[in-house]
Amino acid sequence: MANVGKAVKLGVFTLAIMNVTAVVSLRGLPAEAVYGLSSAFYYLFAAIVFLIPTSLVAAELAAMFQDKQGGVFRWVGEAYGKKWGFLAIWVQWIESTIWYPTVLTFGAVSIAFIGMNDAHDMTLASNKMYTLAVVLIIYWLATFISLKGLSWVGKVAKVGGIVGTILPAALLIILGIVYLSMGGHSNMDFHGDFFPDFSKFDNLVLASSIFLFYAGMEMGGIHVKDVENPSKNYPKAVFIGALITVLIFVLGTFSLGVIIPQKDINLTQSLLVGFDNYFKFIHASWLSPIIAVALAFGVLAGVLTWVAGPSKGIFTVGKAGYLPPFFQKTNKIGVQKNILLVQGCAVTLLSLLFVVMPSVQSFYQILSQLTVILYLVMYLLMFSGAIALRYRMKKANRPFRIGKHGNGLMWFIGGLGFCGSLLAFILSFIPPSQISVGSNTVWFAVLIIGAIVVVAAPFIIYASKKASWVDPNAHFEPFHWEEAKVQASVAGATATTQTANTNSTTTTTNTTKSNNTQA
Repeated sequence: MANVGKAVKLGVFTLAIMNVTAVVSLRGLPAEAVYGLSSAFYYLFAAIVFLIPTSLVAAELAAMFQDKQGGVFRWVGEAYGKKWGFLAIWVQWIESTIWYPTVLTFGAVSIAFIGMNDAHDMTLASNKMYTLAVVLIIYWLATFISLKGLSWVGKVAKVGGIVGTILPAALLIILGIVYLSMGGHSNMDFHGDFFPDFSKFDNLVLASSIFLFYAGMEMGGIHVKDVENPSKNYPKAVFIGALITVLIFVLGTFSLGVIIPQKDINLTQSLLVGFDNYFKFIHASWLSPIIAVALAFGVLAGVLTWVAGPSKGIFTVGKAGYLPPFFQKTNKIGVQKNILLVQGCAVTLLSLLFVVMPSVQSFYQILSQLTVILYLVMYLLMFSGAIALRYRMKKANRPFRIGKHGNGLMWFIGGLGFCGSLLAFILSFIPPSQISVGSNTVWFAVLIIGAIVVVAAPFIIYASKKASWVDPNAHFEPFHWEEAKVQASVAGATATTQTANTNSTTTTTNTTKSNNTQA
């Protein structure tokens, strides 16, 4: 009976695997396979300047505000004010909305490869109308299910993560090792340069998308209090998780580069083509449809979970008075229906870019880059905000703290993450030389105008907000600087009252003395 009521603590390796499962996705491997051996440099570089800093900074912030809602809105708002906090959670939500067409494009390609005719499968996967139809059908189906609030969605997502990501990744790496050990011809030059040619900026564009591969690691920060001795064990879990993640990405990318010539790599199809080629080599082509179904299931299960997920954050903030009442409407079971419907309309409009872009591949890449740009805005605010809070909330309780004493290590870790994010942000605007994106004018127009519109929107909404937007049933904890103002006001009022009482007492005393004198 001694263990009754005792909180269950996460082990280091358990948390590490949880982080890996949350972050790793195979759909981006072809984008880096075009770099050959130097892809390993990009993975390692992004892990050092982004993955690890994100994990550590988010852990400190999550532990600081574990009892207060708001997520990144809270973190940034405490540092810079409500306006910037709203921007942070807004771009986080919009980024996920833009992400759906890209991940579902990969799902559509996976479904196309369920057939046994390679030529027919690749033709179908390249068909823009087919991809558009699959993206919209699956997305709106997921939205409909989310509106129903079905409890089994979470279970499907867990199974999908294992079946559609972890197992295929392990299989791809094993197949690559078996292929080379049996004398298979390698299309990747392992004697090439590990360091890329830094003089060609356009060669770095696809590499900047690696930062998005690692995005989402900040979610692991919510578990920092569930770890035994977090100051020691949480960093261990971060580094172990980062190592496993990097190994999966590096070895998975190498496995694709080995079996597919660099010139033939396609961002949306090459993962499936790579599996097909390996299965042919071991005379097991019958496995191709199975892996295609597994990958498609992984994508669809993930989307099913996340369709409603990111919108919950913006919904909570909206009820605190940051969104009009229209966006606060729920259905009978409390699901944020209007936000989901608006989100669905946005996904539909973005998916129609298939019509104007020259290929499915170019559409996939431009939306992926826009996603990177928007997500990095949030990270820039998070990293700089964490440093600012070391000075604005000096005495705040930090159950997990980067560095036992002083702010030097936070400046180093947070500054490293900020500089890495800023570099990736700038590079994301440059058209890649490796793939055709059609007109550069369209490329720049979509990215620049898209980024400006999305970033400007929350400021316009904030400037337009009204007192009537606040849901009276919403209980959103005040920021520390709001509490300070209230305390100052109370202290001022108390001081005024005390002064008035003192003056009143003095007046009474003087009057009494005067009366006694007169008497």
